Amino acid sequence: MFNFLVTSLDGAWEQPGYEYERGRFLEFTSDDIAASFRELKAAQLKALLDMPCLFAYEGTSEAMRVGRLKSVKLRNDGRLLFVVPEIDPAVPPIPFEAIKPLQTALDIRNWELNRTHWAIKDEDLYQVLADAGIGQPAVVSLRVVKADLPPPAKASFQADTVGAFIGHVLSLNHGGREVFYRGHSNRTKYRLEPSIFRRDEHGNYIYRDAEDRMYRELLVSNSIDFQGDVYTLDRLVRMQHYSLPTRLLDITSNPLIALYFACKSNLDQDGEVIVFSIDRQKIKYFDSDTASCLANLTRLPKTSKDELDFSSLEVRKFNKQQSLKQLLHFIKEEKPFFEPRLDPGHLRSIVCVKGKHTNNRIAFQSGAFLLFGYDVTLDEGGNTEIAVQRIAVMNKSGVLKQLDQLNINESTVFPYIENSAKYIAQKFAFQDPQKHV
Repeated sequence: MFNFLVTSLDGAWEQPGYEYERGRFLEFTSDDIAASFRELKAAQLKALLDMPCLFAYEGTSEAMRVGRLKSVKLRNDGRLLFVVPEIDPAVPPIPFEAIKPLQTALDIRNWELNRTHWAIKDEDLYQVLADAGIGQPAVVSLRVVKADLPPPAKASFQADTVGAFIGHVLSLNHGGREVFYRGHSNRTKYRLEPSIFRRDEHGNYIYRDAEDRMYRELLVSNSIDFQGDVYTLDRLVRMQHYSLPTRLLDITSNPLIALYFACKSNLDQDGEVIVFSIDRQKIKYFDSDTASCLANLTRLPKTSKDELDFSSLEVRKFNKQQSLKQLLHFIKEEKPFFEPRLDPGHLRSIVCVKGKHTNNRIAFQSGAFLLFGYDVTLDEGGNTEIAVQRIAVMNKSGVLKQLDQLNINESTVFPYIENSAKYIAQKFAFQDPQKHV
């Protein structure tokens, strides 16, 4: 494996350090590898340092360099990754013309050179270069090191019954903060990211670049369903309910609902329940100004989002951007008296929002949401505002049977007549007594 680091900053790899936004880390990286690096603890950081690196610039005019990382540090509550590059003198600068015929062997796609990002590739960088006659083979062979994937971080507690789960939940001390939960049916695969930011198995974003068009298409095709919605957030909540990818991440105040989702699928994989604790003063409601700012990012076209520049944190200068004027227009459509001053920190935040319970499903599931701002990620270990703890869940079939005794099942979690009918049919289906002998 090797690190593939791309930047648009001229001369970055000759400098004593460079910062990546956490959201750019693991782009164009396979799911299996990304799962091992969703939390950046000591084992993961060591693995990154053990891998060779291919340092590149956006475009095809600048030569690439080979080397390693001397250090990797998390900054700004994990939102930034500070790296110190170390160029390998045994390998000369490599022009793009020499790399181009090796792109397939190195798993580098053409469009990767058009975006600043940090990928991890499951290929042997030094061997591919040596086979192509790049570098000094005798030296290169000594530098080839097999980098093993670090194991996924272990959960602090494992539950195999509803009783064990609830006992542990009740024992947690959150210091007066409000608590929410989320269930994942595969604890090594799923991340704390909304569906709009999900990637395919090769690390490509599936929906993100079409976010504004998907939003409008659903409004066009089902406009009657959205007639009563006042805010963009209201529409996103309804769209999330109908499974359209959005920048909302479902959470619940009911731990048993989260436990059900951790068990309802992938029965052969361990699930997990993530426990979030959040300062009550930081929780927003459906009519929050901050929520309006973040929700309306959905309506900005990709070109406008790409033009957003966060290099200046001075509010007045920041708000002169044309893309922000377009965003303000969207916000003022729902809030005519909104003060035209957008805070760059707010636009890149993650907030907990309590939306309206516009349907039975959200009401029964005690639903709330984490609303993600521009190009932001939630560290799998949490941050200063959102504390995260994890409970591994095993014996899923047994747990589901116990939840059913507590009236937590498909019929109640998804309260629609078709789900009720499906649940009742399964419940009363013929059971061959011979199978239980």
